[in-house]
Parts: sequence; C-alpha cells; structure tokens
Amino acid sequence: MNSSPEQHRTKVCILTSVHIPFDGRVFHKEAKSLAEAGYEVVLIARHDKAEVVDGVRVVPLAEPKNRIERMTKVLWRLFRLAIKEKADVYHFHDPELIVVGLLLKAYRKKVIWDVHEHYPNCILDKFWIARWLRRCVSKSFDLFERAVVRFFDYVIYTTPFVGARYQNLKVRSGRIENYPIVEMGEPTEKAPQQTMIYLGAMSRTRGLLEVVEAFSLVARQHPGWKLQLVGSARPALFEDELKALAKERGVADRVTFIPWVPYEEKEKLSSRAAIGIITFLPYSNNTSCLPNKLFDYMLVSLPVIASNFPLYREVVEPHRCGLIVDPERPEAIAEAMAYLIEHPTEARRMGENGRRAVTDQYNWDKESQKLLGIYETVLGTNGGQ
Repeated sequence: MNSSPEQHRTKVCILTSVHIPFDGRVFHKEAKSLAEAGYEVVLIARHDKAEVVDGVRVVPLAEPKNRIERMTKVLWRLFRLAIKEKADVYHFHDPELIVVGLLLKAYRKKVIWDVHEHYPNCILDKFWIARWLRRCVSKSFDLFERAVVRFFDYVIYTTPFVGARYQNLKVRSGRIENYPIVEMGEPTEKAPQQTMIYLGAMSRTRGLLEVVEAFSLVARQHPGWKLQLVGSARPALFEDELKALAKERGVADRVTFIPWVPYEEKEKLSSRAAIGIITFLPYSNNTSCLPNKLFDYMLVSLPVIASNFPLYREVVEPHRCGLIVDPERPEAIAEAMAYLIEHPTEARRMGENGRRAVTDQYNWDKESQKLLGIYETVLGTNGGQ
C-alpha cells in the first residue's frame, strides 16, 4: 500500500521501554513491515539519538539508571512523547506499558497490546524477585491484566498456549509468531566450521551450564570442535560462572563468548556453524513459548538440538530437522552432539529439512500479512491510508 504525498497516511506509534530499538520483532519485522505497507511509523525506544532507519522514525528515550526508574520516570516520559506524536494507532510491547496503554485509551486512542510471552508464567522465573514473592506478583499481574485487557483494541500473541489466555477472556486477539525473515538467511556455499552455536540471552534458565558440561564430554573424542555462545549474560556475573565451568572441565580454549551482535548479523554468524543448540530448561515460561532462535537455526540449515517440550517437538519431529533431548541431562545433550558430529550426512539432511520448513511454513512473509490484516481490523479500513 503506497500513499501519494498529498494523501494522509495513517500514523502508527510503536512503544517499548525494554527492548533495544532495532529488536528483531519490534523493528525488523513489525515496524518495517508497516512502513513498507505505507504507514507512517514512529518507534519510541531506548536510544541515543533521533534518526530515520528503513522508513521508521526513531524517537530516543533516555536510558534509565535502574529498573525502578525505568518503570516510573521513563514510563511517564514515554507517555508524554507518545501523546505528542498524535498517532492513529499505538502499539506497545512490554507489560510495564499496560498503564501507558490505558492512559492512551483515556485519550480515545486505538491501542494494540503485543504479548511476547505468557507473563504470569514468566514472572515465576524472575530471579530478581524474591522466591517467596514471585507467586504473589504473578497472581497480581494476572488479575490486573484480566481487569484491563478488554479496554485495548487488539491483543497480538505468540503460540496457541499464550493465546488461549486471551481467547478465554473473549478479547479481540490474533496470533503472530516470531518467525524469521527468509531473505536474511540466504544459503551460503561455504563449508560449515566445526562449531556448535547458541544464540540469545545467557541465563541459568536457558540451560547453558548443562550445555557447557555436555560439550566438555564430547570434546574429549572430537578435539576439533568448538562451542560458541552469543548473547549478553543475565545477570552479567553468569558469564563468569560459565567461563569458570569451562576452565574447570578443560575446554576454556574451545568455548567462545560473543556478547552481542546486531539482528542483521546473527544469521551470518550462525550460518558458519554446524549445529544449533536450544536446550532451555523446563521453567514455566520456556515450556509455554517457542523460541525464535529455533527458527533462526533452521533458516540457515543448521540441525538443532532442542529441549523435549511439546511445543518444540511439534516443530522438530514432524520436519525431522534435529534431535530432541532432556535439557536437564548433560549426558543426553552430549549424546546428541556426538551423533550429529559422527553422522554428517544425516546432520546435513536435517539442516536442509529445517530450511525447507522455514521457507514453506515458518516465515515472516506469512506473519506480516496477518499483521497488516490486524491493522485493517483495528482501523476498520482496507489499508493504511
């Protein structure tokens, strides 16, 4: 949908106080898809300067000093910036912005709540909240959201498990998965390196201690192989714990840590690896959501080693694109690693199966059409004009 200069373009204001401005889902998928469809798109996010990138105008939000400031002063600042934009639709991404969404509704604005995770479950896994307090906080959020979510014009969610919550509440909602952009993972002719890769935030719930332990078991029989961990540690000291374990197991020189790479670069990095690891531990939020990294690995033809959760099985087993393991057992992860190393032809076939599944089914092209359809529903129009 293209608009001529004299025509009014529907203005969309995307809000996030948590995500980086060039986040995969927030910017590269949703914001850019809306801009390409002809909408005027503004993104308010934590950034150091105002700029226009790929047709999206970024409005900077100062970095908070701590979590409390982020959820008080920063939220008020974000609301004021949002109102100033006088947008037709506001699309927010973080649970702490529910209050901002309600304030925008008080100004008679159209508001979309983009739910990335099952937040009541997610709160149960927050280590920065005292264990005895988590269930109370989770229940309080659950009750609060149930009371206010009906005021929003639309709820976007990922996975049927998360969506069931909003369907039960009988609010207008629809599913948009965080599938990859096919064009960002074009096949490479280069032979893969002898590397296993993990992409994403590094935390205890992601099972990385078990991954390092498993790699140390495999490394003895396969001395040419390396493990690459890409992402920021949460908390930062967790990286030191991983490094200490690697040193203790004698594989410190073969475990590489890369703190963070831009969204556009991660497929290039993973395409040079041979195996993708996604063995999250069975915490509440992990079992209820599909990690986008699973599809990122499949996009670049990596065979995957994934946790034995029902949602993961529904992708990996029918498409025969990897191996399912018990993520709490390093020995099981090690067996899967060894199998893929020792059966390169089968591993390559699994990778090809995964790539085919993404190009045929699990891709952003299909999801972007759903997004545009949701906007037409919210606006009551046939497009963004």
